[in-house]
Amino acid sequence: MSAATPPQTDQPRTIALLGWAALSKQAEEGSGYNLNASELAIGLAQAGHRVHYLGSGLRYSLRPGPFVREIKPWRGVRNFELLNSPNLAPSAINIRNVGVERSCPATTKLVLRWLSNIGADIVHAHSTEGLSLDLIPAIEATGIPVVVTTHNYSYVCPQVDLLHREHEVCLDYDGGNRCATCLEAPNPMQRRLKRRLGQTAQRLVGHAITGHARASAKHIVLSRPPESAPIDELRYLGYDNGAVESAANAEGPASTYGVRAEPRELPKPAPILPSDTNERVLASKDVHLKILNDYGRRRRDGIAALNAASLVTPPSDFLGRVHESMGLDPMRRRTVRLGQPHFDRMHRAAIAQPGYDRTPWTPTSERPLRLAFFGTVRPNKGLRVLADAIALLPAKIRQRCLFHIRASGGDWAFRKLLSGYPQVQFAGAYDLLQRAASVPEYDVGLLPHIWMENSPLVLLEHLHAGKLVITSQLGGPPEWIVERQGTANGLLFPSGDAQALSDAIASLVRGEVSLPSAKAIHDITPYLTSYPAHLVQVQSIYEELIEAKASRPIDKTLEPA
Repeated sequence: MSAATPPQTDQPRTIALLGWAALSKQAEEGSGYNLNASELAIGLAQAGHRVHYLGSGLRYSLRPGPFVREIKPWRGVRNFELLNSPNLAPSAINIRNVGVERSCPATTKLVLRWLSNIGADIVHAHSTEGLSLDLIPAIEATGIPVVVTTHNYSYVCPQVDLLHREHEVCLDYDGGNRCATCLEAPNPMQRRLKRRLGQTAQRLVGHAITGHARASAKHIVLSRPPESAPIDELRYLGYDNGAVESAANAEGPASTYGVRAEPRELPKPAPILPSDTNERVLASKDVHLKILNDYGRRRRDGIAALNAASLVTPPSDFLGRVHESMGLDPMRRRTVRLGQPHFDRMHRAAIAQPGYDRTPWTPTSERPLRLAFFGTVRPNKGLRVLADAIALLPAKIRQRCLFHIRASGGDWAFRKLLSGYPQVQFAGAYDLLQRAASVPEYDVGLLPHIWMENSPLVLLEHLHAGKLVITSQLGGPPEWIVERQGTANGLLFPSGDAQALSDAIASLVRGEVSLPSAKAIHDITPYLTSYPAHLVQVQSIYEELIEAKASRPIDKTLEPA
């Protein structure tokens, strides 16, 4: 069989993509948002389009004022950076700079000049963090159509996840008053100066030397031993003592093997949310009418920016509906499901498995049920919820499980917390290029997030791999979880409810819920989109908007519809 070739466009366009992370770093910088943007950029370039990318808010130098420079191209994409932006990226670091984030004429003029210089036919904003909210209306006013893909809630929330203090879903921002106490953030002027000095030093002496200096400084601060180390009461227990077997089979979180984790090392437990939280969020339109300060005005300006765009393309219907509840014109919104090359590799790998049309595990299987968490240790991903759920499992149920955890961002505290359970295996961060190789390694995917997820790539990875998913009933994921003719592709539990997650896992081990085959998962799951289909849809949107813009005069109002 010959290798597939990228579909070629018969009408090449000059496409400008906007974001804050470096495209070449893909998921390593910017996580899922940047992976989607970078893979889209590659596909558009290989289809024959002239693709240009501008990143802003992350790179700084000692040269005065903001400016744009071209850097090394990447996989057919011309790369540019807007250095010294008055707005820092990501947005959470910029939370004390809300006035400049609402409007920054200096950077807006720079971007407009850059778009003119490259001759952009269309702009696709994957993120405007590091820029200002007046940019999208300004671009549209020049006659260039703008597509905005909302990967999170950054236009209406400076923390970006609608999580108050990264811990609980923000159902009422109190006109902006809650935003003022949401995050501890540095003075923006000090942070910009720090980046200017640090990044200039890196360019002069190299990343290796400056990285070693930072690591040494952290070692000096963090490596001091505690004033009094606790005695490990298990160190001298051995393995012949009958207490070992007794404790190992005890109900609840008794640890007979582990190392103690200090509470300060871990995110605090998330609040348990009602199962109808999604509906409550969508119904809370009145709370967004209150504007008491600059944060309230920022939310108003963010919605105005989206209403000025030609089209807003959230990857989940829920994400779009949340923005509509805050004032987004429904006529400007179209859900565009994500497709990724590694999704397709995982899908093909699942089909190639010998047991593709058979259940992967039953309670009579000799091996344990294998459950997998892929993600990060950031509080919003809910690893603390999973850790608590594992501890709550009855010992006989837990001993029939194997938990495979791949979490980037420093998982040492969680390794200590769960070291008492030999059924838990940590393997560090995962590599997307190797993600397809993990398809035969596990039976069930775990997604215990505590924020209003949009279209999480890890959920789509599990479903493309043909895995049943246990997921929080919060945000976009419930759109993909269905039951048809007695077969379900997932189980939902209230966000933050470790006991409910534990009960869901136990229901699989006991056989109260049967695991469907990978083929059955593929057959019933809605909205699974291939990478080529995603590319075709995005390009068709570009053509539609370019043609529509060309057919009417440039008189679009800059106010929300």
